[in-house]
Amino acid sequence: MANLKDIRTRIQSVKSTMQITNAMKMVSAAKLKKAQEAIENMRPYAEKINELLVSLSRTAGDEAGGMYAEERPVQKVLIVPVTSNRGLCGALNSNVIKETENYIVQLQKQGTEFELLTIGKRAYDAFKKKYSVVENRSDIFDKNVNYEKTMETAAWLMEAFVSKRYDRIELIFSEFKNAGLQKTVRMQYLPVEKPQQEKKGSHGVQLDFIFEPSQTEIVRELIPKSLRVKFLRVIRDAWASEHGARMTAMHKATDNAKEMAAELTLQYNKARQAVITGEILEIVSGAEALKNQG
Repeated sequence: MANLKDIRTRIQSVKSTMQITNAMKMVSAAKLKKAQEAIENMRPYAEKINELLVSLSRTAGDEAGGMYAEERPVQKVLIVPVTSNRGLCGALNSNVIKETENYIVQLQKQGTEFELLTIGKRAYDAFKKKYSVVENRSDIFDKNVNYEKTMETAAWLMEAFVSKRYDRIELIFSEFKNAGLQKTVRMQYLPVEKPQQEKKGSHGVQLDFIFEPSQTEIVRELIPKSLRVKFLRVIRDAWASEHGARMTAMHKATDNAKEMAAELTLQYNKARQAVITGEILEIVSGAEALKNQG
């Protein structure tokens, strides 16, 4: 049985770890509230602008999509995995990395060229030695979500597609559902996907408006704005997911530390009791020996 000093040291170590994980849980809970409010407040706006864009595009014709909707043979793809800068958030980052690896395997089987633009240090560290990483935008997550850096990155992606450097751009990120649930998603960012055609016999909403300027020009103006909003939403989803996952992971770690501390305390008490019992037996045996000699 381990000696008392070793067990006591382990108990102190576990309790110190428990204090750290509990503090991290509280910090993540506070940050999660802010991040959750940001993404929940943004979703109605993002959904509404997309709904408006889809409605206008249905009646504006194929030319309305402009340069951001141009579909061409896919010869080169840019993959944008979005992870956190720090770990200790469960399987959040590893799920994004795994989904990215799976997509890379799919592209390799098709013989399609690809490059990566990583967002988050975890993604950069995972891919920098294995694949071609053209950019690392980990600074987006410096001190919450950096709006200026996010808009710069969105503009870079749009320009890279328009200049035909890439034929498709895919985002891979964690979509925030709640504190305990984050879903890994792969989303086509560019080209802009065309709205689905109405089924025969369905009665879509007929637009009866006078457009100034033309409907096509309005759609073309809305697309870049929609893309910027879409990218910001992805970043905020990933940010909220990180804090939700870290809060959950630290909560579980704190509970596990409590259980371990309780088990070690029980083990310590048993060992201490055994030592005391042994000492009592020695005293009694010594007393009996002296008594017999007398």
